[in-house]
Amino acid sequence: MDFKDLDPVLHSQLRLAVMSLLLREEEAEFTFLKEKTNATAGNLSVQINKLRDAGYITVVKQFKDNYPQTVCKITPVGRKAFENYVASIQSYLNTGKK
Repeated sequence: MDFKDLDPVLHSQLRLAVMSLLLREEEAEFTFLKEKTNATAGNLSVQINKLRDAGYITVVKQFKDNYPQTVCKITPVGRKAFENYVASIQSYLNTGKK
């Protein structure tokens, strides 16, 4: 039985949560992601940078009404990586079935 390798970038609860939210929303503000994941700003920032460095999301920093705004958006590479991750998890789950 071959077990597929799990993507180490996505195999983190917070990064997986961020990707799941972005998959549904397409793009989201940092504050939205922070609220939905219950993460600290510092931890979320670190995890977003890891996703960005992997090419899974883009991060745009801008101003809205004189306040800084960070918008994250999933990339096609990120979408494909997520799909592959889910398929890998499913291969583990299906191993026990007869």
